[in-house]
Amino acid sequence: MDVYSYNECVQQWADALFRFAYKCTGHEEDARDVVQGAFEVLWQKKQDVVPEKGKAFLFQVAYRQSIDNYRKKSKIVYKEAEYHENATLSNPDLKRVLERALATLDDQARALVLLKDYEGYRYEEIAQITGLTEVQVKVYLHRARKVLKTYLVNVENII
Repeated sequence: MDVYSYNECVQQWADALFRFAYKCTGHEEDARDVVQGAFEVLWQKKQDVVPEKGKAFLFQVAYRQSIDNYRKKSKIVYKEAEYHENATLSNPDLKRVLERALATLDDQARALVLLKDYEGYRYEEIAQITGLTEVQVKVYLHRARKVLKTYLVNVENII
C-alpha cells in the first residue's frame, strides 16, 4: 500500500469505521481513539497490507482495540445511578431501545451483530476480522440475536 492508497482508504472507510467503533464502545471519544489507532496501525503496516484488504484490516484492528478498550474499562468500577423499574418513558425512542438492547450483549456478540446487520459484512469477512471461524460467527450471531429478540419482546424493556 502506498501513500495514495492509504489516503483513499482513510477517505473511504473513516465514517463507517467510526460508526462501528462507536457502536462497539458506546462513547464518541473512545470511538475516535479506536479509529485513530486503527489508522495509525494501518500506516505502520502499510507495506504489508494490500490495498484491497485495507477495509478488512481496519475493521479487524478496530474490533480488537474495542475489545481492549472494554477490558481496560471493565477493571474500573463506576458508581451507577440506580435504575427504577417503575420509571417509564412517555414516548419510547426506537433508537434508544435498540441501543439498550445492544448494551445487554457482551462485547463480542455486539460487535458481530453490528458487523453483520449494521455494516453488512458477509460471514467470511466477519470471521477474518474477528479471528473466529465462519461456524463460530454463525453460532455466536444466532445466540446474540436470540438475546436481542428476548429483550425486545419483553414489553417492560420497551416502555
